[in-house]
Amino acid sequence: MSELARRAEKLDAADELAGVRAQFVLDDVVYLDGNSLGALPASVPGRVEDVVRRQWGELRIRSWDESGWWTAPERIGDRIAPLVGAAAGQIVVGDSTSVNVFKALVGAVRLAGEGRDEIVVDATTFPTDGYIAESAARMTGCTLRPVTPAEVPGVLGDRTAAVLLNHVDYRTGRLHDLPALTAAVHAAGAVAVWDLCHSAGALPVGLDEHGVDLAVGCTYKYLNGGPGSPAYLYVRRELQDRFDSPLPGWNSHAEPFGMRPAYEPAAGALRGRVGTPDILSMLALEAALEVWDGDGVSIEAVRAKSLALTDFFLECVTSYVPAGRVETVTPVAHAERGSQVALRCADAGDVMKRLIERGVVGDFRHPDVLRFGFTPLYVGFGDVERAARVLGDVVR
Repeated sequence: MSELARRAEKLDAADELAGVRAQFVLDDVVYLDGNSLGALPASVPGRVEDVVRRQWGELRIRSWDESGWWTAPERIGDRIAPLVGAAAGQIVVGDSTSVNVFKALVGAVRLAGEGRDEIVVDATTFPTDGYIAESAARMTGCTLRPVTPAEVPGVLGDRTAAVLLNHVDYRTGRLHDLPALTAAVHAAGAVAVWDLCHSAGALPVGLDEHGVDLAVGCTYKYLNGGPGSPAYLYVRRELQDRFDSPLPGWNSHAEPFGMRPAYEPAAGALRGRVGTPDILSMLALEAALEVWDGDGVSIEAVRAKSLALTDFFLECVTSYVPAGRVETVTPVAHAERGSQVALRCADAGDVMKRLIERGVVGDFRHPDVLRFGFTPLYVGFGDVERAARVLGDVVR
């Protein structure tokens, strides 16, 4: 056994979150793709069976009231809220991330008011965010200005209506400075919109603390809600009475069963709802969030372990992988690192295929990036050491 393997055993023995791993359905593979799709929490299959067989199969329409289906979007939103640093009553769950980005961005332009006709967007963002920002700009009569996050403070001005940024870069794992960038946006009188897909459930966000205006995020990555699980929309409490959603559905009406022709938005974050909630996936997500209920399972503890895991992985890569064979793309500084490590490798596609064949599941991003996501709830230090060791064997 190597020295790194012995260290991994000691680190796993001292890991305060090690017991949480038992709450997930895992096999012998090292699963480092939770930044794409989280592992299955063991409680979810039984909960979904109950939803299908009893709530839908027996209670049927009565479940909207008796099983709490109708209130699920805000109830589950309140469960997500502590994980992103928000008080209750500001998050509603439903729709996809893409739909929520659209709602948030158009709503942000409307909040900014007349005279502001420019949308600033992260030029390195996940493609869909860019597509939606371009469409939102055309629909609202705004000019779109794509820049890197580092360039944002220098381009803000009296014309800026809204700024859409990713908290963590999906390719490199770079963590952007949410407090400083939000403050800069506010100093310019604009509205800050954050995409939390690669940070929620992996590290503290502090939406309320830092005065973020609007935020969106998915739930199938570090929140382990399952493939296609519903996303969420955060609307800061002080803005809720002015938030004008571009998708005013019957579910967000002040009197949804009144069936009135004129739209009147519901109070609070509920105006972020649109249509009938996707109950099956939503209640699977609710069951998945129960893994956060244990003692010591805090977002701070998760962040501490995330940094320890990624530090250890980088150390193991340095030790096991021949010099010059891969290049670390993810920042080394903790303040600039999310919960993934990206390595540049000329034959990355073939390398990842061979890694998966040997039981190390990561992700390949065109043209030359190997992505490894570290979900501290179920990834251990032994997994990290094994992944780096297999990577070293594969690339030799």
